[in-house]
Amino acid sequence: MINVEDSVIIGRPLAEVFAYVADLSHGPEWQNGLLEVRKTTEGPLGVGTRFTFVRKFLGQKLEASNEFVEYKPDAIVTFRTSSGPMPVVASYLFEPAPEGVKVTCKIEMQPEGFSRLAAPLVAATVRREMAAEFGFLKDLLESREVA
Repeated sequence: MINVEDSVIIGRPLAEVFAYVADLSHGPEWQNGLLEVRKTTEGPLGVGTRFTFVRKFLGQKLEASNEFVEYKPDAIVTFRTSSGPMPVVASYLFEPAPEGVKVTCKIEMQPEGFSRLAAPLVAATVRREMAAEFGFLKDLLESREVA
C-alpha cells in the first residue's frame, strides 16, 4: 500500500477553494501531469459523480475513471478509481485556517502484480508532484481577482 499526504494553506475563502478543487475538471490548470478531465455524469457534484481523466505518469499516458464516494460541501471530497492501472482512493479535506483554508490531500494506492516492484518509485514521484502541484494551486487561487 502506498500512502501519501500533503497540505497547503490557501489565503482564500473556504467555499471558493472547495468549489474549485472539488470540481476535478479544473485539475489540468494546476496539476502538471494531468492532461484532460471530463465529467461523465449529469447534474451537480456529489456522491456518484464520475470523471474520466488522462494523466502522464512516469512517462506513460494513462486513462482512468473515478467516482465520488464522499462529498460534503466545504469539508471533504473522496473519490475512488473505477478503472486504471491500480486501485486508488484519494481525498481532499478542507479546514478553516487563520490565513484562509487548509487543504489536505490523502492518496492511497494499492499496487498489484508487477507494479508492486515500482511502489517506492511511485510513492516518491507522487510526493514530489503533490508538493509542486499544491504550490501551483496556492499561487493560482491567491492570484485571482476578488469578485
